[in-house]
Amino acid sequence: MSSPSLDPEARRLLWRCRRGMKELDVLLERYVRSRLPMASGEEREQLSRLLELPDPLLADYLFGHATAIERPLAGLVAAIRATTGGEGTAQGVPP
Repeated sequence: MSSPSLDPEARRLLWRCRRGMKELDVLLERYVRSRLPMASGEEREQLSRLLELPDPLLADYLFGHATAIERPLAGLVAAIRATTGGEGTAQGVPP
């Protein structure tokens, strides 16, 4: 499931996106595959921090049910939602 355009660190982050909740997996994987090849070290670090969150909180952030308090995480959540077309729902995510 690795992509030749992703470096080893990006592939590790992609692997960490596998959460066991299909909706989260799809949203996070789409973001990683589209954005991470050109992401800064800081953005990668923020993604790593985001992936440390428990699934229910991460889902609330990504589906717009809650807002991250920390500005960098809130910005990353907004970027993930924009990349995947999410506007409060898991648009484009298969049921």
